[in-house]
Amino acid sequence: MGSATQTLVLGGGCFWCTESVFLQVRGLTQVESGYSNGQASQPTYEMVCSGTSGHNEVVRLAFDPQQISLTELLEIFFLIHDPTTLNRQGHDVGTQYRSAIYCTTPEQLQAAQAMVQSLDASGDFDKPIVTEVQMLSNYARAEEYHQNFFAKNPGQGYCLAVAAPKVAKFKKTFARLAKP
Repeated sequence: MGSATQTLVLGGGCFWCTESVFLQVRGLTQVESGYSNGQASQPTYEMVCSGTSGHNEVVRLAFDPQQISLTELLEIFFLIHDPTTLNRQGHDVGTQYRSAIYCTTPEQLQAAQAMVQSLDASGDFDKPIVTEVQMLSNYARAEEYHQNFFAKNPGQGYCLAVAAPKVAKFKKTFARLAKP
């Protein structure tokens, strides 16, 4: 397939936390917070938080597969969130926090489904994986104040309590994939 940039969209709870990790990953050409796989055509943060739009808080990753593979991105994803809790990550509860992999190609969909099945069968998790694996639909970029939130607000309580430990866990486990 060459080194053409690919896009993958991941829902791993609050997008501030997920984005904070993926901004540290080499091989990504863009990391953007947004909303996807809901019904509203122009979702707002308020609509998504209310649960009425059906959207998920996600990060859209543009990546160079010559520098980082889909498998590596998914390994990071499964490390930094709990894929066994339905519509919840920690204290964040609601359908907008569901664990999800939204694919942009049939090949990604097949690989993501295979990884979820393999992880489920491995026994690495105490409970069944509930990660939604679907084709991407109805994506919208989140409001500007959500972009790069952790870097802009490092002293914010939620960032210190939730995002910072996820970044540290990624850097410890996947140092080889971290930006210098």
